[in-house]
Amino acid sequence: MLMSRLYAPTLKEDPGEAELASHRLLLRAGFIRKQAAGLYTYLPLAWRSLKKIEAIVRDEMDAAGAQELLMPIMVDAQLWHQSGRYDAYGPELMRVSDRHDREFVLGPTHEETVTDLVKDEISSYRQLPLNLYHIQDKFRDEMRPRFGLIRGREFIMKDGYSFDADQAGLEKSYHTMKDAYASVCERCGIRALPVVADSGQIGGDTSVEFMALADAGEAAIVFCPQCDYAADDEAASTTLPIVEGPASEDILRVATPGAGSIAEVTEFFGIPASATRKALALIDGDGRPAIAIIPGDRELNEVKAERVFGDYHLMNDEELEDAGLIKGFIGPVGLPEDLRLVCDESLHQSHYWICGANERDYHLTGVQPGRDFEPEMWADLSTVKADDPCPHCGHPLVGARGIEVSQVFQLGTKYSEAMGATFMDRDGRERPLVMGCYGIGISRTLAAAVEQHNDDQGIIWPVSIAPYEVALIPLDPHKEPCERAWKALFDELLEAGIETIVDDRDERPGVKFADNDLMGFPYQIILGKRGLAQGVVEVKDRRSGERVDVALDQAANYVAGLVRKARL
Repeated sequence: MLMSRLYAPTLKEDPGEAELASHRLLLRAGFIRKQAAGLYTYLPLAWRSLKKIEAIVRDEMDAAGAQELLMPIMVDAQLWHQSGRYDAYGPELMRVSDRHDREFVLGPTHEETVTDLVKDEISSYRQLPLNLYHIQDKFRDEMRPRFGLIRGREFIMKDGYSFDADQAGLEKSYHTMKDAYASVCERCGIRALPVVADSGQIGGDTSVEFMALADAGEAAIVFCPQCDYAADDEAASTTLPIVEGPASEDILRVATPGAGSIAEVTEFFGIPASATRKALALIDGDGRPAIAIIPGDRELNEVKAERVFGDYHLMNDEELEDAGLIKGFIGPVGLPEDLRLVCDESLHQSHYWICGANERDYHLTGVQPGRDFEPEMWADLSTVKADDPCPHCGHPLVGARGIEVSQVFQLGTKYSEAMGATFMDRDGRERPLVMGCYGIGISRTLAAAVEQHNDDQGIIWPVSIAPYEVALIPLDPHKEPCERAWKALFDELLEAGIETIVDDRDERPGVKFADNDLMGFPYQIILGKRGLAQGVVEVKDRRSGERVDVALDQAANYVAGLVRKARL
């Protein structure tokens, strides 16, 4: 490819809309252009890299025994009604009607479609296991699309689905896909942690996300440097040390005028916040008032709370008054009978609580669970923090941020039961198919790679997904002996199977160097008048910045060796 013919309009200044490095650099380097909020055109350089990511994915999927197909992006809404997700998915689901007023959705994911596809075709255990995947545009009507390709409305995703006869088969398929996804990240040059995750709108009981570590990542994660435990903050768990309030065999009612916050209570009693109990009043998904109690130094984890309370919201002042509750002085003793009470499981073994008295300006000490109150249930409600003990080995957890590039789910029979996808087992019994689901964000992987591989000059592509592996930069491209030299070198590199682009533009050397650094081609071969007079070219490693002089007649072999060694 000649850069004079390349459609890659670069920008001199950082776009004002771009918040993340990947968004800024992909726009500046001429890889993408915004069409509307959350909608981007992939220009030729980006498309080459995306195709390489897809090729890596296909290679790993095919090696794992998965089969590629292509399902329509527009899905009959009746399938989503059948699965129960039409209303549950929320406003992110793009709903459309055709000219005959039939309802359709633009597929954000394809569990319903693939289940409907196989349910009339798979009838016997002999046809299992089966693993199908496709790579396709998806659409989610994000309320706040942002960060470029990290959270867009239209994006490219590989989603795959396994079908097995039982849980043992599912677990085998799941771990095969999990290993394949780890290989995809590694081959794309992305450092990713497999973290325990919440299954979200997909459903299922077990899920792992592959998080590309990045300071600008949307997701907060914790991981243990001593073992393999890692989880996002929506699913992370820990074993907290029990911190008791003042010991007393009887409940003591203590006047605490104006002490309506955890900070004020800790100051009044001279105790750490972890020795207090934070009560949060909310309305659960069924419209019932409820109280969630967590340690005073913790925050309520919204996702964990949704598992217990459904689509809840915290009470406003009017709802507090209607429920007979006093803000800042709520506690588990003497609550109205119609209120649900759920306590964080980390408090289950604690004996002496200090908590609100359900009376303005009063708290209770010496409150004992089991004697003075009994919650409806104990549940994991708190957000895990850095330095909390690892639930596996007890070492302190480390906090980080990450970009979710892929996720694997054990769906079980969630969709097959709802949609009547069954088979006959060995004993002639009809049973629902046991399913798994596996997604990789192709376009998000591109952005994640840029987040991890960049510097002040621009992108630094891993060789495996670089749009071109080598940039030839002749400083006098249309003058001899430079023109003859670069054309011969170009032919040698192409013959050696090295993807090469030539900056044949009539631009100043500084402009060429800046653009090639910005675009991030892994290796640069610079052909200057002085070097050519001595029979040498300069080879630059974009990542390290190292520059070496190489004999012109050895340059193609030398650079081809570097590229082949760096290919993942």
